[in-house]
Amino acid sequence: MSDDGHGRLLVVRCQLGEREAFHELVHLWHDPLWRYVKGMVGSPDTADDLAQEAWVAVVRGLPRLRQPERFAAWLFTIARRTVTDHLRQTYRTPPTTTDVETEADGDDSDAGVLTALEIQAGLGGLPPLEREVLLLFHIQDLPLAACADVLGVPPGTVKSRLHRARRMLRDVLVERGYEA
Repeated sequence: MSDDGHGRLLVVRCQLGEREAFHELVHLWHDPLWRYVKGMVGSPDTADDLAQEAWVAVVRGLPRLRQPERFAAWLFTIARRTVTDHLRQTYRTPPTTTDVETEADGDDSDAGVLTALEIQAGLGGLPPLEREVLLLFHIQDLPLAACADVLGVPPGTVKSRLHRARRMLRDVLVERGYEA
């Protein structure tokens, strides 16, 4: 999923109006986009809605994207704005129901899944800025410069947020009884 020559070509083909190219682009990027959004909002249903909103914004903005090689950073910037708008609206409107969702995805005997669930639980205990930088850098595997672009901060700020976020995640996991 790196911004290689194929990725740039795919974006240009989309800009030229090739429907099949857009389907390929969505196929390539939907899962990482959805995982990022879900990591920020917690709810799979809300993540579905927000990911769809983000794709609508991509369709509208893609013709104006001047640097196809920066598609990943551009996509996650759109997703970030979509999530931010949703969170603002959520905080303005008092909740009428409790949205507590528990998911049992996969077999609990699988140690890899259990570790992922532990980390996901820890991420949920972090403030949004720290959670976001960990999701972008470690889960979405974006390079430091792309994270800086998405977050709109210098790379040095990303580094310091990553350091603080890792420490906070470790503390949250230890507090919940997981090994450090």
